[in-house]
Amino acid sequence: MEIDFSMYNILIVEDSELNLFVLKEILEREHFNVFTASGAKGAFENLQQQRIDLILMDVMMGNTNGFDLTKELKSMELYKHIPVLFITSLKSPDDVVRGFDSGGVDYIPKPFNKKELLQRIKHQIKLIESGNTIAKQTAQLQEAILNRDSMYAILAHDLRSPISSLKMILNILTMSAEERNTGYGNMVNTGNDIAEQLFSVLDNLLKWTKNSLGVLSYMPQEIEIDEMIKGVVETLQPTAKLKNIEIQLTLQPGLQIFFDADIMKSILRNLLINAVKFSHENSLIKLNLSRDGDDAMVEFIDTGVGMSVDAQRQLLDQMKEEGKITPMRDKGKGLGLWIVYHFIQRGGGTFFFESEENRGSRFGFCVPLEHTIDNH
Repeated sequence: MEIDFSMYNILIVEDSELNLFVLKEILEREHFNVFTASGAKGAFENLQQQRIDLILMDVMMGNTNGFDLTKELKSMELYKHIPVLFITSLKSPDDVVRGFDSGGVDYIPKPFNKKELLQRIKHQIKLIESGNTIAKQTAQLQEAILNRDSMYAILAHDLRSPISSLKMILNILTMSAEERNTGYGNMVNTGNDIAEQLFSVLDNLLKWTKNSLGVLSYMPQEIEIDEMIKGVVETLQPTAKLKNIEIQLTLQPGLQIFFDADIMKSILRNLLINAVKFSHENSLIKLNLSRDGDDAMVEFIDTGVGMSVDAQRQLLDQMKEEGKITPMRDKGKGLGLWIVYHFIQRGGGTFFFESEENRGSRFGFCVPLEHTIDNH
């Protein structure tokens, strides 16, 4: 790694004029920018006026003690990052330990050897250069991630609208095919299912990226949760029909929550898609809504493939990983469930699931009730 030493400023704090002259001469021949001070006052003046990258600190300077001065510098936010190398004739173990305790990074014994001096100084400069390179690369990576997430958000937003329109068209075609018994029902249902899956993926991606970018608007409102559930189920009926799955609704009326409507639709859609996906053909999904104390509780119960205990533990760990998609590697355990878990928590609710391999699963959540509606 080639380093341009002329880009680095070194401050020498030394009360011996001869040592100052020799040190300055050696370092300037290596193209370092050198500043000098004979004590604490001069050191602080230089630090206030210049960007100092490294300090060579004498230990005994009349009334100034280099250990104490270094400790003072390390207590200050502006200067605590600057590495300090002690130049001293003190060589006892206690002095060495005291120097490191005060915040020094290395020792240069007096009388100093030119090669050793330069080697120790250049080693610290290389560490600084490496740190700067890492910081620069980190900033570039963060910018790249931000640009990537912005691109995801734009793509998802732009595609969401035409996919939504396609869903509406396919829903109309589905109803028409069923009414006329044209024989195209399954084909249209398949198209409807594909459109629904595309819409769900894009919707989840849009919410995840907006959340990551900190621009997701969260606008809670009063929601009659049973009516919303009915609407989501109606939209996903064509998907369930492909596997001849019956969705049995048991909904307690009059339960109202205070939640973002668009996000709640995404939560319900993701959980129902998940239940259908892992259910067997010709099976039943129970979708229950009930009051549980001060909460509305929603449950999706299927008799599908289920999960092992290890798979359940892994799924929960993956969902809790803040802002990550990539850990969701297993089929069907992806962004949708992260959306469910994250936004239920954000809305003051709790998410739960239980499963038994080859027996089925129960996924659900509880969210606080706004108040109850009197239907009488």
